Amino acid sequence: MQEQVVCVAAVTVLGALEQAYFSLQVIYARRKYSVSPPDTAGPPEFERIFRAQANCAEYFPIFISTLWVSGLFFNQVVTALVGLLYLYGRYRYFWGYAYSSLGRLQPLYFTAKVQWLLIGLSATGVLLSMSQQYLGLDLPDCLFGIFLP
Repeated sequence: MQEQVVCVAAVTVLGALEQAYFSLQVIYARRKYSVSPPDTAGPPEFERIFRAQANCAEYFPIFISTLWVSGLFFNQVVTALVGLLYLYGRYRYFWGYAYSSLGRLQPLYFTAKVQWLLIGLSATGVLLSMSQQYLGLDLPDCLFGIFLP
């Protein structure tokens, strides 16, 4: 079982480390700009870092959920590669936002597309598994049987 999910697990650990890294950046920014908890307002430089971390944390549960569903029901290697793209995009998003609020936009659009890809892979994997388990249909064989002699 472990070999079937090791790639997805590795991306999950990297994602958790990335989230921890973003949180540390907020701590460093609090010290640098003298913004004590629970305050969330301060200089624009602090607020951009704070919002970048908060936005990344808000989307992390969606990412992890679809990463695991896709990895279990679709293909763990493809899923892991897509997951790495997402983490790279979020890293670019974080630092783009930290430097300029406009700097977040291109990585935001990129990660949104990657997230939708993960949702699509998850839905496809679940649909294929359910059709096989509950309907006795192996849809890839059915579909490719129509197009291939």
